Amino acid sequence: MMHYIWMFIVGIIVGAIARFIVPGSEHIGWLLTGVLGIVGSFVGGFIGRLFSKPADGALVHPAGLIMSVIGAIIVLVVYNHLPH
Repeated sequence: MMHYIWMFIVGIIVGAIARFIVPGSEHIGWLLTGVLGIVGSFVGGFIGRLFSKPADGALVHPAGLIMSVIGAIIVLVVYNHLPH
């Protein structure tokens, strides 16, 4: 259970950094900011997996903070271009 709480806290931080970088994303609340950070981490992990192989038996590549922010920026740009 603590793992999910920690993941959401880091997601809020990553999402907030991405929101700060991408203009026009002030309308997103803190809950969606956390989800943005978590999804961005998975996108960043997928991008990282394209460049290096993850450890044996790992399903996903650990993204790290920088790749998580890059992934969250990508997700936020795509989200901003969707019709609301």
